[in-house]
Amino acid sequence: MHSTSAAYFLFLVIVLLAYWSAAGVRLARLIVLLAADYLFCARYGVFYLALIPACSTIDYLAGHAIQSSTNHLLRRLFLGISLLTNLSLLLLSRHMNVFPQPSGWDWIFPLSLSFYVFQSLSYTIDIYRKDGVAASSYLGYLASAAFFPTIQAGPITRPAEIFKQITRPFHLTPADGSRALFLIVFGLAKKLLIADYLAGNLVNRIFDTPNLYTGMEVLVAVYVYSLELYYDFSGYTDIARGCGLLLGVRLPINFDRPYTAVNMADFWRRWHITFSDWLRDYLYFSLPGKRTRVWPYVNLVITMVLGGLWHGSTWPFAIWGLLHGAALAATRGWQAWRGRRPEGGWRSRAIRLFCTYQFVCLTWIFFRSPTAAVALDILKRIGSLSFSLQNVSMGVILVSLLGAAGQAVPKNWYDRAVNLFARTPVYVQAAAMALAVVAIQLLAGRGSAPFVYTRF
Repeated sequence: MHSTSAAYFLFLVIVLLAYWSAAGVRLARLIVLLAADYLFCARYGVFYLALIPACSTIDYLAGHAIQSSTNHLLRRLFLGISLLTNLSLLLLSRHMNVFPQPSGWDWIFPLSLSFYVFQSLSYTIDIYRKDGVAASSYLGYLASAAFFPTIQAGPITRPAEIFKQITRPFHLTPADGSRALFLIVFGLAKKLLIADYLAGNLVNRIFDTPNLYTGMEVLVAVYVYSLELYYDFSGYTDIARGCGLLLGVRLPINFDRPYTAVNMADFWRRWHITFSDWLRDYLYFSLPGKRTRVWPYVNLVITMVLGGLWHGSTWPFAIWGLLHGAALAATRGWQAWRGRRPEGGWRSRAIRLFCTYQFVCLTWIFFRSPTAAVALDILKRIGSLSFSLQNVSMGVILVSLLGAAGQAVPKNWYDRAVNLFARTPVYVQAAAMALAVVAIQLLAGRGSAPFVYTRF
């Protein structure tokens, strides 16, 4: 039940009606939200109804035990129990097929729980570091840990933040309601009109069989894939943020025009922001050697390689992480050497932006390729310098130009559009949303492919 399907929005409407009806009673709201979370997960497999509550209960109890204990060894023991539970869940949900299974069994996890694991780990680690407090309500923690708008693919949100928002008095303002609808429709447009169109009309064909195309067509497909991936994932995030807002939860921004970054550090402040922050706060800062001159650079590489392997235990993801880690280390070294000297004017910025984007697109080749051999084939085809654009349609060109233009739109323009929409009468908003949804469905045609990041 992915977030562009009719079933998902029917489910959402039913949940919202029940949730809003219970708006004045906190206990009733939490029960509705928890039921929605678990019903959503059960759609992928009934066993989630036992697995997720069991893991959440362990984290809830571990959090209270860590907070109440003054013995350092006991605190570490309870944290270790939480870490073991969540990391085991991550390993099993992603790599169950590597373990021997009895004849006739076919254990798979149709809903990856890696985003659930990230959020759950942040809860107990924050309590252990004394950066957070244990949840006061068991029911509230269960509902926040499995919050259904984020459990598939984020944005990664600390359960304590969700808990704080779902346990306070609920009030949906007209402005928030308008913003939520705008985000949902905008996310649908990103996914169905840009990401899916580019994937179906160029990217998938070329990455599946790169040797059938010219070097120029393959190169164009790499650039187009950068737009497909951005609009696919940011579209999911917009829908999740809109759904969260309708439930009174403000989810964090996950993207900020990443292809306008001027170096790799800037890119990771703009791309999958919540994932980048999580890697920094819970992995990079946990590695030893922070006070030495060399190890911080090594730790950057280690962090990004592990981040790459989180996407999948394959060589292409490891190479992708290694390239990004090396680039981040080089960026940090360059900035340390330059100190506070100015970077230059607009020409310097344009050159740095261009070079950063080229490097990011180079690494996307490994991210998208199923094997290292396919990635090398793509690089070889680009290196062949053969020229033809026969398989690149005018529609792909126009949609790509539209997607690229979206990166250049000033951030305040988007905020103004949302605020202008929020000030229009309700009936105008409803008509505009209905027309937009119908237009998206007509233009999208064949339906929607699953979001890219729901498989990680």
